[in-house]
Amino acid sequence: MRPQHELARAYQLSQKGKHVQAERLCRRLLRQYPGDAPATHLLGLINSNAGNVRDAERFMRKSLQLDSRVAEFHSNLANLLRRMGRCEEAATAYRNALKLDPANKPAAIGRIRALAELGRFADAEKEARALTKRIPLDPEAWSALAMTVRDQGRLDEAEALYRRAVRVGPGYAAAHHNLGSVLCRLDRAEEALECLDRAREMGVRGYELEFNLGRTYLQLYRFDDAERAFAAAVADNPRASDAQINLARVRFMRGDADFARDIRAAACDDDRELRALYGIMLRRAGDLAGAENHFRDMLAREDSPEVRSALAEVLHEQGLPEEARVVVLPAVEARPDDSVIVENVAAILLACGRATEAMPYIQIQRARFPHGQGWIAYEATAARILGMDLYEELYDYDWLARTYDIEAPQGWSSVDELNSAVLDALNERHRLKVHPLDQSLRNGSQTARSMLTDPHPAIRAIVAAFEEPLQSYRRTIGTTRNHIVSRRNTGRARITGAWSVQLRRDGFHVNHFHPEGWISSAYYVSAPEEVRDEERKPGWLKFGEPCFPAPGATPERFVQPRPGRLALFPSYMWHGTNPIKGDEPRTTIAFDALPTLK
Repeated sequence: MRPQHELARAYQLSQKGKHVQAERLCRRLLRQYPGDAPATHLLGLINSNAGNVRDAERFMRKSLQLDSRVAEFHSNLANLLRRMGRCEEAATAYRNALKLDPANKPAAIGRIRALAELGRFADAEKEARALTKRIPLDPEAWSALAMTVRDQGRLDEAEALYRRAVRVGPGYAAAHHNLGSVLCRLDRAEEALECLDRAREMGVRGYELEFNLGRTYLQLYRFDDAERAFAAAVADNPRASDAQINLARVRFMRGDADFARDIRAAACDDDRELRALYGIMLRRAGDLAGAENHFRDMLAREDSPEVRSALAEVLHEQGLPEEARVVVLPAVEARPDDSVIVENVAAILLACGRATEAMPYIQIQRARFPHGQGWIAYEATAARILGMDLYEELYDYDWLARTYDIEAPQGWSSVDELNSAVLDALNERHRLKVHPLDQSLRNGSQTARSMLTDPHPAIRAIVAAFEEPLQSYRRTIGTTRNHIVSRRNTGRARITGAWSVQLRRDGFHVNHFHPEGWISSAYYVSAPEEVRDEERKPGWLKFGEPCFPAPGATPERFVQPRPGRLALFPSYMWHGTNPIKGDEPRTTIAFDALPTLK
């Protein structure tokens, strides 16, 4: 029988990063004891620690052939498979481990995570709830359940479960970190930072912590700290696109001309995703010529549907829809179910005046995403070009686009007094130099934090004042079952996101829709004198014109800004603004609302 201490020594060497010495010792043991299952399995673990996943899998599977009765062998193989992205096989291997050892907590938690990564959230949640019943005082079990709930978008419930994990295991650092992450997603930045700082004090390090700190600092308007945290996350994992995007966004809004340098540095030839992301960043920043050259170079190296679609989008934005159409059609033929590519094709065909060709693409997506505001917007534009009655139904401005004069809430003598206090608060928050990289705004700034969780009393008061006009709008549209807006009117309307925008000289909004909304809005906190010009309509809200030139699709309805005025309209309606020309800014608050269940 081989000496147990030799196996332990080989394992310790591997844990210290001395993989070559560990493997040499393990192979020597196997020469002495050929067919030894634990030594064979350990050789797999050593290769796994060294990053040699192919050899690791081979040795682990061989150890299972030698002895399939060891739960740990199945569990370690499952960990490897999950790391390789083969979650279906991993879930099966975890199940095999649990059959042999039902009390194996790492295997149970690993299986829950694998199921969640497969999108089998109900199964993951069921197994996690069973685990918390079996070990109710274990913080890892409660954290696993919180994860399954979080991944289903039930953030309030996830918060409560992570707090339960912290209560039963105050020393479990991961629970503090994950609670902070959820609180950040709920825009409760002060509480999030407290949890994340606690996790760091407890020894948590690495990409996830820095990324969540970056998002939290951004909500707190601590832009230096946010940039440093996102840069640390990128340094830890240069190929993490989420961190790269956020770092580029912060740098762009702070006026950094070379804002995407870390993406460019990490975008090596074999990383198609980051190379494409760099081109997308150039396009979003307005460098259309640079983006075109970048995507043409990518296409010359590899003709892929994704790159064709990205190049076509750049050509379309340069006012070359016919050239874009030729480039993008092979992409949609290769990826007919890719909604991003199909949306690009639909927009290009509409810009070319080919609404009849665009409509089948749109209608397929409308069936797939019945509440997809973008697809309703495209369908309405196609119907308008084709002279269909559907357009008049969807764009019934007198019924669906309405304005309200806000009344002063309790504690405020007038709306003017409230707006003055709101404006003072918002001016403190509009400190970024440049508009967001991926929003409709141009030449202005947008707040980094949701108005729904901003603690300033004036902001809380104005958000509360939106409730009555929102419910009045809901009563106006009724519950007509044959209209796409009113048939969703099943209960109260719930504000789901709110932000502020400040337009400066030459500032405007590109025409757009709100993909995550049902009802959208614009509230005027302040407006410059120039908005009184009823001929040029500077800073006025306009409806009906898409973000691309389309035959006959010009603006049809305008709203004149006036402090204290709230405009409400369906989220699918194309809307934008005319530029303001003077130095006096125009400050607004906007929000989206969704219907609640009865």
